[in-house]
Amino acid sequence: MELRLPPLNFVMVSGNLTKDPEFKVTATGKEVLSMRLAVNRRIKDKTGAWKDEPMFFSVDWWGDLAAKSKDRLHKGSPIVVEGRLKGREYDDKATGQKRSVIDITANIVHILEKSGVGGAPSSAPAAGGSAVKSDEDLEEDPF
Repeated sequence: MELRLPPLNFVMVSGNLTKDPEFKVTATGKEVLSMRLAVNRRIKDKTGAWKDEPMFFSVDWWGDLAAKSKDRLHKGSPIVVEGRLKGREYDDKATGQKRSVIDITANIVHILEKSGVGGAPSSAPAAGGSAVKSDEDLEEDPF
């Protein structure tokens, strides 16, 4: 009997934006907010001291909700991203070698903001709490 696995591609990460997001409208009229996200992992080094090990992700968030949220996000903004992984290749201009990169296409972005009461953080879904699938997802997902 052959084991059949469902096609599952889901990722959830939280971190801070490393720079201000870039908003663009494609030639076909699709809106995209491109972000760079730093995600830290706490580890002990050889001496037993705790340190942060950062990972960096490029995140593309497609659709109307991304466009409405562009002014709420800036360098340092804490967010949680739910989405899928997407691979791509490019030619490294410095070495001429092919490189492969894995990016995140966001389905949902939670903008984490400090509340006005006591400074406790709260999670506020972006722009009114709606979740928007990216235009790419709508073309590819069988749902």
